[in-house]
Amino acid sequence: MSNIGITIFGILFIFICTTFGSSLVFFLKGRELSKKINQMIAGFAAGIMLAASFFSLIMPALEEDVDYMPSFIIVAISIFLGVLFLYIIDKLIPVLFNKKNNNNGELKNGVSKKTKMFLAVTIHNIPEGLAVGIAYGVALAALNNQLPDANNLLIGALSIAIGVGIQNIPEGTVVSLPMLAETKSAGKSFGYGVLSGIVEPIAATIGLFLAMYVEVIMPWALAFSAGCMIYVVFEEMVKEAQDDYSNHYGVFSFIVGFLLMLILDTSL
Repeated sequence: MSNIGITIFGILFIFICTTFGSSLVFFLKGRELSKKINQMIAGFAAGIMLAASFFSLIMPALEEDVDYMPSFIIVAISIFLGVLFLYIIDKLIPVLFNKKNNNNGELKNGVSKKTKMFLAVTIHNIPEGLAVGIAYGVALAALNNQLPDANNLLIGALSIAIGVGIQNIPEGTVVSLPMLAETKSAGKSFGYGVLSGIVEPIAATIGLFLAMYVEVIMPWALAFSAGCMIYVVFEEMVKEAQDDYSNHYGVFSFIVGFLLMLILDTSL
């Protein structure tokens, strides 16, 4: 597969995974995913994404040749900005339990629980898409410039896309299943799930072209993406993986995902 083909696959993969997760509404029929399955998916994806953040984003950013300030300062600032960006999003679109609901399940501002969840997941998908696109954009720019670590950057971008895609499966389900109770239609619920994920390939495409053609932002973009990924891992996925402390499915899945990414990054 060509480098462009790998890029297109990675960007589409994150959306396909959301679509697949949303399609489970046709089979689960109101039943939730098993807690063990949720833990394993979250843990595995978290391991991949955390490892990819370090090996495929932070380390290349540290190795960038920058003459106007030390690269570690750029990386530190950019990681913080990535984390702050998602934190602000979480505050602007607070999760359901941050607001009181009336007896009809409606928020005080008139937005229903299900719509609130849809908006939260949709907006949260934008920086995740940007992170994937930026990783691919930096990799393609490195390939165009024939840099020695270009292939590793491309493999890292694919790994990030896989990690984001895996965690998008339960996210698609989280949106579509609650909508089933509100719309009484599996087709409409599936549509809401798909819509929540369609912003990711759009954001990824924007991030791709920014990182690919604005070379000066490369170290900033890489570390910013890493900050976004780290925030997602610890704010959402680790919590999901550790939802039930009576077992260690999420922990072992996390380790497997992390080691898999470590082996892929160092061997390829």
